[in-house]
Order: sequence, then structure tokens, then C-alpha cells
Amino acid sequence: MKDIYLDNSATTPLSEGVKAKMIETMELYGNPSSLHPMGNAAHAVVEGARRQVGESLGLRRMEAGELIFTSCGSESDNLAILGAAFAKPRRRGMTVITTDSEHAGVENAMKHLEANGFRVVRIPTVGGVLDMERYTRALDRNVFLVSMMTVNNETGAMYDVGQAFAMAKAMNPEIVTHTDAVQGYLKCKLTPKAISADLITVSAHKIHGPKGVGALYISKEALKRRDIAPQLLGGGQEFGFRSGTENTVGIAGFGEAAREGYSAMNENIERMRNLRDYAAERLSQLPVRLNLPRGERAPHILNLTLPNIRSETMLHMLSSKGIHVSNGSACSSHSKAPRSSLTAFGLSAKEAEESIRVSFSHDNSREDVDALVAALGEALERLVRTVRR
Repeated sequence: MKDIYLDNSATTPLSEGVKAKMIETMELYGNPSSLHPMGNAAHAVVEGARRQVGESLGLRRMEAGELIFTSCGSESDNLAILGAAFAKPRRRGMTVITTDSEHAGVENAMKHLEANGFRVVRIPTVGGVLDMERYTRALDRNVFLVSMMTVNNETGAMYDVGQAFAMAKAMNPEIVTHTDAVQGYLKCKLTPKAISADLITVSAHKIHGPKGVGALYISKEALKRRDIAPQLLGGGQEFGFRSGTENTVGIAGFGEAAREGYSAMNENIERMRNLRDYAAERLSQLPVRLNLPRGERAPHILNLTLPNIRSETMLHMLSSKGIHVSNGSACSSHSKAPRSSLTAFGLSAKEAEESIRVSFSHDNSREDVDALVAALGEALERLVRTVRR
């Protein structure tokens, strides 16, 4: 039985080029901070990967500290949010603006800020669209940070962070703007300048790179203003922002994944968009409801609600046929609470528990979609018949 993997928003398989690069780098066991030749060789790999990831974000000339390697997207989110909050504890403003549908890496950092006396305003995202009227009312001189995801990891909604960040900068240029771009990275055209972002979170394992490595872009302006305080203290690696010996093998894999993904970005986006649209057309013939954002959508994510069938039940049935989808964010898959992204989108708690996510990569095919639709249709027929009994 062939495995059909349609859970690429959770993670992606390593590309062959990334595997080869990581195996090659395993021979370079020197510490990148050591000054002897073996350390220098490892350091050169790290800096080469830094340039590749930077170029994938449209950065041609980077200053020291403009791109920081971390262990994952969640660490980058924490460094951005907590780093901004505690860099200048005597700042006048104590208000942060975010959305009501952020990934746990952002939302839990926000809860930590609230526990430490900060005010957090969550902007509604009904239908996958930022409530700009509510945002405009919230934007005042007490705001020091705006953090909004680029692409929602469960619905594929693309939020207009460019407009939101431009409005913040127009009111106060010193407001720090951050986007968790983990789901949007190399799935949409994204540069710091285009969206007025001071901080951008990205991750390797969503673009066919390895798990355990992420990055945080920090703008030159934020560096000059010293807007970010390190959250992991130690030997001062990564320009003092993230101490700890660098994961040289993982970073090398990240660099190669960024290079490959950036060089084929337009082609990959078009392929995924065509697959998503084909899947939406085929799935609309089944008794399911597609949860399509009202605004722009990422090319690789489809969310759908089943007819009175728990998503976990459907996942087991599809997995038995070698088809792998998910019921939401992998980071929250074991949580019993309703999925906040979907309830924020407009679903009831019950509907959220009856929804599944299908997410594509450029490696998927129409045949994969056909197999999904056939298996889903068969499972629905069996389960609906069982429920009616």
C-alpha cells in the first residue's frame, strides 16, 4: 500500500539535496566558534546557510545579527515577542496587538506577557480576515509590539499583515512589527520591506528541511534601537541573541532547503495552488463543507468539516488506507480544548472537532487527490450509515 502524505503543514519530508548536504556536513565535527581550521570550516557552513536563508527572504546584504538561527519556529516566536517586551522594560507602552488565531508559539508567549502585567489585544479573524476596524481602534501610543501570523496554519487564510504593519509604522515608527511566517515562508512572496516587518519567524521543516532548526530575521532598524533582548543566555553565539553551540548539520540542511525552495518558488506555488483548487472541486462533490477563507488563501492548505463525524475517527480510517491528513496543528494535536483557529474563523466547538486539514507540497499529484477523495467518500458512506443507525 502506497503512503499518500497530505499533512505538509505539520512537516515536510527532507529533499534529496538536503539529505546529501546534511550527510556531507556530518564530517565537519568542529565547533563553529573554535578558531582552528576545523572550527573555521564549520563556521563557513553556518555563514553560507545564513546567506541562503537571507536570500530566500529577499536579503542581499545582511548586517551582523540580521538573521539568527534558533531551534525552531516557536523559539523564534518567543525570542521575538519576549525579547521585544523585555528589551526596554521602562518603555511607556505596555500593550501588544496580536490576533485571536495565532499558533501556540505566539499565543502562549502572549499569555506569559499578560501574567507579567502586559495588556494583549487580540484582533478577531472571522472568515480568515483581520478585523481592520477593531485593529484601528486598538492601535494607539501605548502599543509597542504588533505580532500577526502571515498564513493561518489550519485554514490557510493569508492575513494582510502588510497593511496592518504599515498602519502601525505610520502612527509610530518605533512600534516593533513581527510575523510568524512559518506557514507562509516560500508559499507566498514575502520580504521584510514589502510587509514593513521588523521581525520574521521562519522554520526549516516546513520547506523540506530538517526539524530542530528555525530562524528569526531582525531588521537593521530594530538592531539599532536594540529592540530585542536575548532569552537564552550563555556563550553569546548568534551575535549574542541566542547562546548555545550551533546545530551545524541542521543549519546546513536549512540553507539547502531555502536555496532549493527559493529557486523554484514560483513553480512550486503554482503547482500547489492548482492541486488545492482541484482538491476543492473534487471534495465539493462529497457531503463535506469546505472552510474557505473570505480573503486571500495560501496555496497549500484546505480545511473541511465532516457531517457529524469526529475528525479523529476519520483520520484513523484514512490512515488505514495509507492516506495521511491531520485534524489541525501538530503542536496542539493532543490537546482536548477546541481548536482556537477554527472557532476564531467562525466554527462552533463541535464543528471544529469535526474538521480535518489537507495540506500539499509540490511533490503531491492529482492522483494523490483522487485517492483521498475516493477514500474519504467511502469512509463517509460507512460512517454516516453507522451514525443513522
